[in-house]
Amino acid sequence: MSIYVSGSLAFDRIMTFPGNFQDHILTDKLHMLNVSFMVDGMDERRGGCAGNIAWSLALLGERPVIVASAGRDFDSYAAALAERDLPLEGIRRDDEVFTALCYITTDLNSNQITGFYPGAMGNPAEYTFPHLDPETDIAIISPGNIDDMRRLPAFYKEKGIPYIYDPGQQLPVLSGSDLLAAIEGSLACITNDYELNMICRTTGKSEDELLGRTLWLVTTLGAEGSHVRGADGTDIRIPPVSVSQVVDPTGAGDAHRAGLLKGLVHGLTMPEAARLGSVSAAFAIEKMGTQEHSYSPAEFRARYEAAFGSLPQGLLD
Repeated sequence: MSIYVSGSLAFDRIMTFPGNFQDHILTDKLHMLNVSFMVDGMDERRGGCAGNIAWSLALLGERPVIVASAGRDFDSYAAALAERDLPLEGIRRDDEVFTALCYITTDLNSNQITGFYPGAMGNPAEYTFPHLDPETDIAIISPGNIDDMRRLPAFYKEKGIPYIYDPGQQLPVLSGSDLLAAIEGSLACITNDYELNMICRTTGKSEDELLGRTLWLVTTLGAEGSHVRGADGTDIRIPPVSVSQVVDPTGAGDAHRAGLLKGLVHGLTMPEAARLGSVSAAFAIEKMGTQEHSYSPAEFRARYEAAFGSLPQGLLD
């Protein structure tokens, strides 16, 4: 059994500005903007949707294959993944460019200025999938190289591999026909509520019409949990799991997807798997960064059972 996680790998450089951007921008000079902000802190963390999903899957005892591209500065990231016993065979390395970089500067009002350098993410992964098994394997296509996001849905359908489509941050780049082709025949389409509205607007299809093309729509709702709708008429709200404190919601969606995949590969229904997603997301929210959280099987079990009752047998054994 293999889980294939395609998407981005990136470094996030997070900086803090001890003031307010608006105090340093002349609104009557926006046509010739030239500003500089002295930051008082900078932290670099591993990120990218594929890396984040794989990280949380590793915490849940899985060894997904990451299908992505990375650059010449990827060694430290690769070492961290290897420490979690995650295979690196699906990662294309390009020594001519850097791994994708996201520069985020945040002021005291939580306003952010972000610059994103795609770097190696501009390269398709070109993984050949030598060990595909349609009887046991599952895949998720998360935001990453746009050629991969367009190509992999058709590839998985041809090979009989159930897949989840997660267009996320690449929605502005994907056309309505791109989205419909990817959603058609998928196991599920997973988004947050804003992204789902964007898909409906871009494709001209309602949520009900999208359910005629995919088996499941899974919509994350932040602090309100998630909404699971099925082509079979299932319509269930999954509550969030309480957290000790909200430190950083960044990456919670990726952790949720990891929990969902964990449940699906062990035979749970989509609503049951979404409960695992809620628990996985709760751990991520309590730490700064998208790959800084960790837990033991016993800790995960305790939090799940406090929220939802008995954990299905054999899930974390």
